[in-house]
Formats: sequence, structure tokens, C-alpha cells
Amino acid sequence: MKQLQIKLVRSLIGRTESQRATVQTLGLRKLNQVVVREDSPSVRGMIDKVSHLVEWKEIEA
Repeated sequence: MKQLQIKLVRSLIGRTESQRATVQTLGLRKLNQVVVREDSPSVRGMIDKVSHLVEWKEIEA
């Protein structure tokens, strides 16, 4: 099954509350932190919402 590796690369300072909540829901708390999530439409939607703050790539598990 495909998974997504997501990394927080931009600060949350000055971002809207909904963007902060989306990043926290993805499991990211610190800059340069990396998490791995299952590839699903809901996770892809969250990534699209904060695409200017994160980098991501697909990995095979």
C-alpha cells in the first residue's frame, strides 16, 4: 500500500487557525519533522490545504 512522507518546511507563525489545525491533524508539531501517513483522499486534501507549508512524497511500504 502506498504511503505519504510529509515534512513541515515552513513556520506556522502568522498562519490562520485552520491551517495550524490542519498541520497538527497531520501530526506535525516542529519544523523539519517528518511523518508517514497512509495515502487517502482526506490526507491528500489536508496536504493541498497547506501545500505551501509542507513537502511530501510517495513511498512504498
